[in-house]
Amino acid sequence: MSGQQRVLVYPADRLVEEAARRLVAITRERIAATGRCTVALSGGSTPGPVYRRLATSPLRDEVDWSCVHVFWGDERTVPPESDQSNYRLARETLLDHVPIPAGQIYRLRGEIDPETAAAEYEQTIRRVFNLAPGELPVFDLLLQGIGPDGHTASLFPGTVALHERERLVVANVVPQLNTMRLTLTVPVIQNAARIVVLVAGRDKAEAVRRALEGEWNPEETPSQILRQARGEVDWLLDVDAASLLNR
Repeated sequence: MSGQQRVLVYPADRLVEEAARRLVAITRERIAATGRCTVALSGGSTPGPVYRRLATSPLRDEVDWSCVHVFWGDERTVPPESDQSNYRLARETLLDHVPIPAGQIYRLRGEIDPETAAAEYEQTIRRVFNLAPGELPVFDLLLQGIGPDGHTASLFPGTVALHERERLVVANVVPQLNTMRLTLTVPVIQNAARIVVLVAGRDKAEAVRRALEGEWNPEETPSQILRQARGEVDWLLDVDAASLLNR
């Protein structure tokens, strides 16, 4: 059973503020309900301004950061100090500016052997979520984006990780970028309680159209997997990213 999907379109100059406020509202709601909020962050160019807004008063003061546990949906195979690191982006724009206990920040170690890093992160997720064998974690909040090629997290078109159904985290070879990435798998992403998909720019418009309205083919457009998410999915788009949608 798929959850509710909402498509919300904003002028470009309002998208960051609206996204930040929605993330605060979801975080507060989950903390009130369960006593904590498990969040998986994304990288890329779009989330950075949102992270900066979250770290700025008054929004910064509206969250009990001591109850927040931070994960990542994917990571590049680079050291944490690299300007390509998703962890570095989040640390510099958000995590260094809010009082989240260091023990509640769970970094994907992109600087070590990728297979080892994926196995290590899976064990971390199993421990923090206290999972029994075969169980999936339920992230309270998963922040996702979409690339112009239709990828989400590091699930790229035509890559092997799209077919993984047993593991929680994998090292995914991405031939089109001549690299390897670390990523949560499809079942983990689809099992989140809330997903916020943040997309900006006309260069993403065709991918957004395929993700939301295109013929079902996640091998070609991996972000279509979000249609089958079990929880609620909010697609937060600027006008340019939504420009090719029919509805």
